[in-house]
Amino acid sequence: MTPRSGDEDENPHRVECHLDRLLAERGMTLAELAARAGVTVVNLSVLKNDRARAVRFSTLTAICDVLHCQPGDVLSVRGR
Repeated sequence: MTPRSGDEDENPHRVECHLDRLLAERGMTLAELAARAGVTVVNLSVLKNDRARAVRFSTLTAICDVLHCQPGDVLSVRGR
């Protein structure tokens, strides 16, 4: 089923970001992750709050390198 444009604005995707949990487990702040990964705090905040529409592989790789994790630890699809 194709979402109507109004539905798309309310729920553009089902991808969830788990940065809050990963950062808490590592005792790290979003600002610290941003500095270490070379990504802006604003970009990480958009991702963390599930408002991102896309993620560059280079950004995801940098996050995973700093957090010593896999992409599937950072992102998942809701309902699976």
